[in-house]
Amino acid sequence: MITVVGTGTGAPVAAEALAGARLVVGGRRHLAAAALPEGAERVVLGALAPALDTIERYLDKREPVVVLASGDPGFFGIVRVLAERFGADRLDVRPGVSSVAAAFARIGLPWDDAVVVSAHGRDLRTAVNVCRARPKVAVLTGPGAGPAELGAALARTSGGRVLVVASALGDPGHERVERVSPAAAAARDWGTGVNVVLCLDETRALGGVRTVAGLPPGPAGWALDEAEFTHRDSMITKFEVRALALARLGPRPGDLVWDVGAGSGSVAVECARLGAAVTAVEKTRDGVERIRANAAAHGVDVRAVHGAAPTVLSDLDDPDAVFVGGGGRELPAIVTACARRARRTVVVALAALDRVPAVREALTGTGFDCDGVLLQSSRLAPLPGDVTRLAATNPVFLLWGVRPPASTDSEGVAQ
Repeated sequence: MITVVGTGTGAPVAAEALAGARLVVGGRRHLAAAALPEGAERVVLGALAPALDTIERYLDKREPVVVLASGDPGFFGIVRVLAERFGADRLDVRPGVSSVAAAFARIGLPWDDAVVVSAHGRDLRTAVNVCRARPKVAVLTGPGAGPAELGAALARTSGGRVLVVASALGDPGHERVERVSPAAAAARDWGTGVNVVLCLDETRALGGVRTVAGLPPGPAGWALDEAEFTHRDSMITKFEVRALALARLGPRPGDLVWDVGAGSGSVAVECARLGAAVTAVEKTRDGVERIRANAAAHGVDVRAVHGAAPTVLSDLDDPDAVFVGGGGRELPAIVTACARRARRTVVVALAALDRVPAVREALTGTGFDCDGVLLQSSRLAPLPGDVTRLAATNPVFLLWGVRPPASTDSEGVAQ
């Protein structure tokens, strides 16, 4: 058996867990703090492959192995790797308090409604986008993905957030839990002792009663009726068009979506309801205010940017998906600019037949596979005498470009 002991947040390793161990594997500080059996081989956990090979040699000799890990080793920890290599039935896991639980405990907040995302050995942008979209997030940090990098990414787009940086949890005399702004976090050197960073919208930090932990349940419906949004003179993407646009955009937690020429922000709000971080670009000042009002009414975070595309797009982070509505004569240039930046897909809604060839060329010219439909729908409408007629809506072309699979890696990152 392999005994896996969670430590590192203040709980000492029980002598019983170490008794008889012939091999003890763990981080340098875990090994230094534990009373190891005399004669046991010690392996400092660095690169996983050599440590796993050493563990296998001891298991082949039927000699007991202990692995020391931080916090709860089954929560973004080494249990997954050990179970995949040796089988879950060979593990005796003794969990400790996870760094996420400890950090929330230090500031007196519940965390059943927190979203936990790991940036350790992973692309930081996923954590950044989750922090943009959700009011309570715990980020497990790593080299190149610590408080400074997270703060720098959020400072430009999420000024209302507070970062809680928890370092050396469970280490008396060294533990620190500090509240800082993203800008202040970006300006500091945090060293190597950081356990976890909490990103909070403190106005919503308590949340409500939860039944499902973590990410909130998805919306019960989407492609909401136009009446669900404040808009000007019916200038809003109709729900039939929005339904197919959302299907092609595929917004999800960890994504960043642009809504360019956002108008009322109906597409932006729906993408945010499905968990994505969203930036809505609108050239009119009153349109920006409508976007903010609609986002607030639906309880989601949408960053509204006032400016004209494509010029204003250069200041934005690269998106996973883009929706383009409107655009006028600048539409081909806007679509080209979006397609050069989008990691996955661009969806364009337009009413003018004359602009369809130019939009297709803009998508295919930037290496996207292009497809599209003409959407024509008729809605049920009442007539006097308790009868119903069909009322036609204006036809809309919906084109979409998808980056070919050959130009993305296994994580969906554009090459």
